[in-house]
Amino acid sequence: MKLTISTWLQNLGIACSIASFFTLFFRISDFAWMTNSVYHIPVFFVILFLLGLVIAEDVRKAFKKIFWYEKRQEKRPIWQVGIGFIFFLAQIGVVMVFSAGLTQLKLGGMPLFFVIAFMNAFMMTVIYEEIFFRKERAKNVSQ
Repeated sequence: MKLTISTWLQNLGIACSIASFFTLFFRISDFAWMTNSVYHIPVFFVILFLLGLVIAEDVRKAFKKIFWYEKRQEKRPIWQVGIGFIFFLAQIGVVMVFSAGLTQLKLGGMPLFFVIAFMNAFMMTVIYEEIFFRKERAKNVSQ
C-alpha cells in the first residue's frame, strides 16, 4: 500500500512539473491566449496536468533506466535526489504559474522562491523517507 501511495505521489509531482512548465512556456510566448484562466486556474494547465498523469509513470521509468537505478547496489542516494528534484520542480512550477508576483523577491541576489523551494524540497524528502522507507532502514540497522 505504501509503495502505491509513494508512486502515486511521485507521478503527481511529475505531472504538476510538466503542466506548470509547459503552461509557463506558452504564457511567455506568442501563444499566451492558450493559457486563459477560469477562476485563476489556467485551462491549459489542467489539460496538461491530466495528460501528465497519463505519461508520468513512463517518465519515471525512463529516468530510472537513464540513471541505472535497478543496477545500483545502494539505491538510496539516487532515490533521494530524484524525490527532492520532483518536489523542487513542482514547487517552482506552481509558483511561476499561479503566483508570478512572488518571483520578484530576492535574497542576496537569488530569487527567494528558489531558496524556499529548495528548503521545502529538502524537508519534504526527509519526511517522505521517514513515512515510506522507515522499515527498510530499521531492517538494515538490525543486520
